[in-house]
Formats: sequence, C-alpha cells, structure tokens
Amino acid sequence: MAYLRGWYPPARCSEPFGNCSAGNSDVEPLIAVHNMLLSHARAAKLYHQQFKAQQGGSIGIVAHAFMYEPFRDNENDRQAARWKLAFDVAWIFDPLIYGDYPLEMRKYHGKELPKFSQEETQLVKGSLDFIGINHYSSLYAMVCLHFPCTAIYDRTIAGYVGVTGERDGKLIGERTGMPRFFVVPRGMEKIMDYVKRRYPTMPIFVTENGYSTAGHHDEQELIQDFKRIKFHKAYLGALARAMRKGANVKGYFIWSIMDNFEWIYGYNAKFGLYYIDRKTLKRTPKFSARWYADFLKNKSFHQGKPNLPKSSWTQNHVLEMGSKVETTS
Repeated sequence: MAYLRGWYPPARCSEPFGNCSAGNSDVEPLIAVHNMLLSHARAAKLYHQQFKAQQGGSIGIVAHAFMYEPFRDNENDRQAARWKLAFDVAWIFDPLIYGDYPLEMRKYHGKELPKFSQEETQLVKGSLDFIGINHYSSLYAMVCLHFPCTAIYDRTIAGYVGVTGERDGKLIGERTGMPRFFVVPRGMEKIMDYVKRRYPTMPIFVTENGYSTAGHHDEQELIQDFKRIKFHKAYLGALARAMRKGANVKGYFIWSIMDNFEWIYGYNAKFGLYYIDRKTLKRTPKFSARWYADFLKNKSFHQGKPNLPKSSWTQNHVLEMGSKVETTS
C-alpha cells in the first residue's frame, strides 16, 4: 500500500490509485517486492550460516491473503480467482520456494516484472523455512476484460482482475468493522488448501486471524463480544478441516491480544481480546479472552457465565469438530 495507493511511507503512487507527489503504481510495487525478497533471502542465508546451529530458529515470511471465489460460475471468473491468488500469494512465495515469479505474473507484466540473476535465483530459492499467512476474509473475483471493473482493477498491476464483497445485492459474509473483511469461515479452509497444493512440503503458520467489531458500542457491548467468539470458533473449525485434509499447519495466532492502533484506522478498529479504556489505559478481558484461555486449557467457558452460548468446543476436539463448528452458535 506504500507504493500502490500511497497510504503509508514513503507514500508513492499514481492515478487512479491515489494522489501522490511522485510514484508509479503500475511498476514500483513490483520493484519494492523484488527488493524485499532479496533482502529476506540474504538475511535468511546469514541466519542459517551463523546462528541457526546454536539457536535452532526458523526463518519465514508472511503474506496477507484473502481467499478469492469466482464472481460467476464460469471459466472466466474461475480463472480470475486463480490469477488473483497468484498475484497476491504466489507473488511472494513462488520465488522463495521455486526461484522465480509465477507464470501468471510473467504473462501480464512482461519486462516490468524484475528478473532474478542466476546468483539471485540460487539465493532466494529455498530461503524459506515456513509460510506465514494473515487471513481474515474472502472476496469474489471477476475478469475485467469481461466485466466493467473500477479503474484500480482494470490495470496490469492487478492482473485485470476485479474484486468485490457483494454479488446480486448479497454480501459474501457478515460485515465486520473493516470495510473488506467479511465473515467467511470457508475461506480459511480454502486458502490453506491452496497453499498446501501449491507448496506441498512447507509448514504453515496462520500468523493473523481476527474479528473487528462493527459499529460504535459502549464498553459493556464491546466486552460481551459474542460475535468474536463465534468468528474464531468457525474459523478454527475451518482450519481443522484443512488440517484433516493434509494442510501442514503448525500454529495459529489470533489478532490481537488487545485493542490497538490499527494503521490508518487508528483506535476505531477493535480486534482485541482485551478492551482498553483510552483514558485510563485499563485493560479488561472481553468474553473472547476468557473463552480463548479456556479453549487453550481444554476447558468449557460457559460454566458460571450466563448469556454466553454453550459450546462443546475444546482443544482436543479441534479435528473432530472441524466439520461442525461453522454452524455452532
């Protein structure tokens, strides 16, 4: 977003993506990611050569990954969903695992997509110990060549693929407090399956997954966050189904432990398990914090806590409950 829309430093972009003093949104994101991948590879090489033997650590990288579904049940939009995944996910991981960018990107970007030298290919290929995925939601994808997309999608940098959260007047999932984050639990299973199929041997960590409360609420309403509990039950259930089908998932991290300063959304976006009083900075555990603590301890949270939906969800039941938890209330 720093080189595409100019939202973050160094705030470089071009029309129609934003109104910046300088930048080229169609080219500079490609260069920025290329340099990021080379930097990662050099850091990984240094760590593996000088520190891994003593520390036993691992080096990974994280991609923010929506899951994409075809806007219509036709081959054009199915292809659009595949392209969008390649432009979002494979753009980052293909070079680090296979040594080059996805063919889908080479097709559309041509000479504008940087090339790795032979030495750089050897450097980046295999420089990843695990894949990190930040996943919150899913969107519909359509081919702009066959659909009237907005200007920011009808571009090479986007692969001429448009995305939306609405189809025929119906949202893909329930709204949250973030504009494009809808509650679509099946997307977790699908994105894990995509990563598993594209990178079969790689360990996967879900490095972020969370729910932002929608609308304005008083403190008590924010603390009694039943929808957040329902969200995590459903997404964990979908993750369990993916694991049962062979996804090599090694860890799962909720975003976030407390309500914090969320980039351009400031304190308005509230993902936390703990409520923060901004005047006193007092931290109060929400119902979700207690539920998650009990889940990790293999306990039931509903006991002695009225008005909370009863659930049989426990740590030992993750794989067994995977096929059921999406409909649990």
